Amino acid sequence: MPTTDTPPAIDPAAPRPTRFRWTIVGLFGAYELINYLDRINLSVAGPIFADHLRISPTALGIAFSAFLWSYALMQIPSGILLDRIGVRWICRILIPIWALASLLTAVANGLGLVIISRLVLGVSEAPAFPSAMKATANWFPRVERGMATAMFSAPSRLSNVIGAPLVGLAVGVWGWRGAFIATGILSLVFAVVFWLTYREPADARRTGRLSPEEYDYITDGGAHSDATRGAVVTPALLWYLLRQRKVVGLSLGLACAGYMSWMLLTWLPGFFQKELGTSVAKSGVYTAVPWAFAFVLEMTVAGWLVDALIKRGLRETTVRRGVLIGGMLLACTVGLMGVSHSLLWSLTWITVGTVGIAISFSVSNSIPALIAPPGAAATVGSIMNFVNAMAGIAAPIVTGVLLQKTGTFTIAFLVAAVILVIGVVLYTVVLGAIEPVPAPVAGDPAAKVIE
Repeated sequence: MPTTDTPPAIDPAAPRPTRFRWTIVGLFGAYELINYLDRINLSVAGPIFADHLRISPTALGIAFSAFLWSYALMQIPSGILLDRIGVRWICRILIPIWALASLLTAVANGLGLVIISRLVLGVSEAPAFPSAMKATANWFPRVERGMATAMFSAPSRLSNVIGAPLVGLAVGVWGWRGAFIATGILSLVFAVVFWLTYREPADARRTGRLSPEEYDYITDGGAHSDATRGAVVTPALLWYLLRQRKVVGLSLGLACAGYMSWMLLTWLPGFFQKELGTSVAKSGVYTAVPWAFAFVLEMTVAGWLVDALIKRGLRETTVRRGVLIGGMLLACTVGLMGVSHSLLWSLTWITVGTVGIAISFSVSNSIPALIAPPGAAATVGSIMNFVNAMAGIAAPIVTGVLLQKTGTFTIAFLVAAVILVIGVVLYTVVLGAIEPVPAPVAGDPAAKVIE
């Protein structure tokens, strides 16, 4: 009987399986990177902007915080709208609005218009992460959620590496107004790209962008059905989700990680300058180092490694919780910053801690789609992000108060480490197994929504 190792001939006319799902997650990676550029442009241009408009440091601080207040308040409403209307139209409407918010800042001649533009920016960018979480739930099988989530989450880390220098370059070339014009135009260009590219899986299949083979691979692997779009997240369902132990554990756990993350985003350059005596220019370089490592390891550990282990047959809960808690424990090394007085050791500990936070964030961002009832992934994600944003509001204020009281960052870093330990407990004890929350019992008003 003849045998051959020659592979079977491929019919050139036969349809080829597509990989359009990776185009979708790449689109959301660009989405997060660009909206982070719009967030940090005021921080980079702030000193020149404040001098030009004669704004006090206190007033500038108010302008900095305006974005986060509206961003936090719109988290849950944006999640509900995403689950009701869908990712495609919410993003099509809001991306041009956040672009116009940046352009509005460029024509400001006083604090009032700046604050209004930042409030509008916060409202329009509130759906950013919930929309990416929901799109991932619709487009990816469970065994690929790690890499898919890392691909849209990691660019927020990359923005700290490349974003500040790019915005700073724009300020140097075109002035502070030019920086806002540049980011606004970039956002408008992205709005066009998103409009032309994003589709739900069933729509992409009908138009031929998504092959039947890829569509079946996605849906058979546990992706949420397009049919879940249009579910009305009622107050009853929202209250039901808020009472779920897994949602509480996930949200409070991420807030503990978020406390440290926002502390670093706002105070790390100041730590290098005040505690270690570096120049402003060098503090920017040192600040970029931890985020660069965080980007690489978030993609490899929280992305590739998580998916590889699950594909090898390891239990999802064991892998995701192991990486999640391991990242939080790594982040606890931030407590050593308080006793590190050399630049080398400070940079080492802060890099280890930042990597741990990035890994934890990426795994956390994949969980809403894994535990939410059908049609409610964006709502669960927005609840998580709302609590995280509250921690973001508190972290820079608490750090500033402790710095003013003690004259050093030592206590501030120790407080962050203690909060991270609390986060480990929340992820371990309260979140529990990473599996869908139980369905509402018959007769519960929330059951009518997800039946």
